[in-house]
Amino acid sequence: MPLSLWKKTGRDCLLREDGKQGIIDSILTKAGERMYIADLHIHSRYSMATSRDCTPEQLDLWARRKGIGIIGTGDFTHPAWRAELKEKLIPAEEGLYVLKEEYRLEGENSFGSLIPRFVISGEISSIYKKNGKTRKVHSLLLMSGLKAAEELSRKLEAVGNIRSDGRPILGLDCHDLLEMMLESDPRAVYIPAHIWTPHFSLFGACSGFDTIEECFEDLTLHIHTLETGLSSDPSMIWSISALDRFQLISNSDAHSPAKLGREASLLDIELSFDGLSHALTSGSGLMGTIEFFPEEGKYHHDGHRKCGICFSPSEAEQHSGRCPVCGGKLTMGVSNRIKQLSDRSEGFVLPQGKPFESLVPLPEVIAACLGYSAASKKVQNQYFELLRGLGSEFNILREVPLEDIRKCSDPMIAEGVSRLRKGKVERIPGYDGEYGIIKLFDPDEISTGKKRGKG
Repeated sequence: MPLSLWKKTGRDCLLREDGKQGIIDSILTKAGERMYIADLHIHSRYSMATSRDCTPEQLDLWARRKGIGIIGTGDFTHPAWRAELKEKLIPAEEGLYVLKEEYRLEGENSFGSLIPRFVISGEISSIYKKNGKTRKVHSLLLMSGLKAAEELSRKLEAVGNIRSDGRPILGLDCHDLLEMMLESDPRAVYIPAHIWTPHFSLFGACSGFDTIEECFEDLTLHIHTLETGLSSDPSMIWSISALDRFQLISNSDAHSPAKLGREASLLDIELSFDGLSHALTSGSGLMGTIEFFPEEGKYHHDGHRKCGICFSPSEAEQHSGRCPVCGGKLTMGVSNRIKQLSDRSEGFVLPQGKPFESLVPLPEVIAACLGYSAASKKVQNQYFELLRGLGSEFNILREVPLEDIRKCSDPMIAEGVSRLRKGKVERIPGYDGEYGIIKLFDPDEISTGKKRGKG
């Protein structure tokens, strides 16, 4: 479902107190209103398996490269990270922060049209027993400021170790975590994270619940927002009528700055924590989401990675959920788990559902077009050349005229972006922790394009 309504703004600017021209922060507009791309679920370098480049400076730089206007800090429970945030951020609008100017890194000059706002966020991993079953649920918390984050962190430290991992693992019932959050900060927002991931989520097939009420009990009415995760999109979730009242958002859950924005949400709001929280909880100002193609997610289909088995829900059912190679139990994928809980037919469109679009990160598009890996020097050089010439990554993927891309790069890249915008891709689903593959070209087209480039 494309978001054809967004248009790029003109380049107006703000004046600083010293009279010098400041950096503009208008991004996208709809009918003259300001639009922000938000990525609220990320991690710092204090979380396990994250890049050491996950610093405020690099997060700010990559948010500008991507075109992200509002970014979560991640990991607010970690004392060292909180101290760094206090040192390097300054208050902007109410409840939002910006990186101090002396820490801002210079990069490609084409995306200097935006100062990213930071909102205090963090993820908690709850592992506990409830109703005779071990539950493993990840939760995203948005706090109204650093002071509130510090107060909640003190309470959580009495429960378990919050110093060894930016995403702490606590033996804390999600109901009790929500209660503690509300006591510390009544304005805070609690969002069940990547709700379908098999091993660590609210509805996870391996350790989750079948209903939100079973998890949160009397506090269920304080849950308004759900995070789709990489392996599902809103159209899949619309098949479950019990979830109609919840707002659906998307975030990257990035473990390195370059992964920011692989999923994101679109917000038409006045900049403030209350403006953000109102959009997330009521849907007013939440204009849609930017998604992975869900097949690219690591858990879209059922499967057994060790044996190379990937099954659709119907194929898994034919094999009774067992691997035909080793006989072991398959890891149930998101598509099958959603089918389990669905009470509507596939393809149902929720009338009040927000629009969304599926994208592939620009380096992956370039790699597919040139026939190299996304991490290769050739692809990275082309990526930064495009940013210098055409603006932020989201602007290139979604807005820049194809003719302008063609002038600035290999013609195959313009064709790849064209196919991406139209959804003309081949999808090879991910399974059991293995990312899926989104193909824009077949091998013959890439070979022909390479030869044409040499000629």
